[in-house]
Formats: sequence, C-alpha cells, structure tokens
Amino acid sequence: MPTRDDLLLSNRRAPAGVKAARRRRIVQFLLLFVAALLVVNGLVGDRGLLAMLRARHEYDEIAAAIARQRAENARLREEARRLREDPAAIEELARRQLGLIKPGEKVFIVRDVPSLSSPASIPR
Repeated sequence: MPTRDDLLLSNRRAPAGVKAARRRRIVQFLLLFVAALLVVNGLVGDRGLLAMLRARHEYDEIAAAIARQRAENARLREEARRLREDPAAIEELARRQLGLIKPGEKVFIVRDVPSLSSPASIPR
C-alpha cells in the first residue's frame, strides 16, 4: 500500500507531455531572450547601428572641415603668390591695411557732416 509521502510525490509529478511542453516553452523563452539581446546589441552596442550613424556623422563633419581648410590653404597660397609676384597687390594691401599713401599724393579727411533733416542741426 502506498504511503502518504508516495501519494504526495505522485501528485507533484507531472505527466511526460506536460514536462516536454514546459521544457519547450523554457527553451523558446531563452531563445527569444537571446534574440532580443542580439537585436538590442546590434542597435546600441559598441558596433551597433547607432554607433555607426554617429561615426558617419562625425566623418561627414571632419570631411567638411578638411574641405574648408583646403580651400583656405588654396586661397592663402594664391594670395602669397600674388604678393611675391605682383607689386600692385602689395600696394593695394599697404593702402588697405596700413593706410599708406604714395609720395606726392594728397589725403583728404572728411569729417562727419550733420544731417540736414532738422533745422536745429544747421549751423548759423
């Protein structure tokens, strides 16, 4: 005759089909969890989609900065060439930046003239 412990254990034991279904659900859940981890890692990981987009954006910014610097270098090389070879360029630069004049030239200084819009500003 079965003892009380045997009856309790037999009630706790599940049929083989139920165990297999439970095991299958656990495996499916684990596979789904691993797949979700792989997808998340692919999106936000060190080499994921977001990191790749950030790197692409940074690359584009650096490429644009390099292009600007190359254009500036070309402009400065052309200006240096003009200053070495063209006396008129040196004269223009001296006049514009240093305010120099040629010997014999006359300089006219124009002072601010009061506007004629109001009668009070007209000198008497």
